[in-house]
Amino acid sequence: MALKEEFEEYAEKAKGLPQTTTNEDLLIIYGLYKQATVGPCTTSRPGIFNQRDRAKWDAWKAVEAKTKDEAMSDYITKVKQLLEAAAASA
Repeated sequence: MALKEEFEEYAEKAKGLPQTTTNEDLLIIYGLYKQATVGPCTTSRPGIFNQRDRAKWDAWKAVEAKTKDEAMSDYITKVKQLLEAAAASA
């Protein structure tokens, strides 16, 4: 399976992650997803009073050195880990 197809498959599977998934993990996959689909973050950092968007921006900025393929691969790996952990605790 091609990397892009597998990435899209896991992007769909990620929508089914349990509510118990930590914000930290969600931010990691958010940053990787944005890097894989959009590329490096070019927007300015949201203000101090916008904590949610600021955290998302930070997560994306943290992985901006990765290529799109690296981000896709890391995203797939992280979602697999989260799904396996969810299945193990069910």
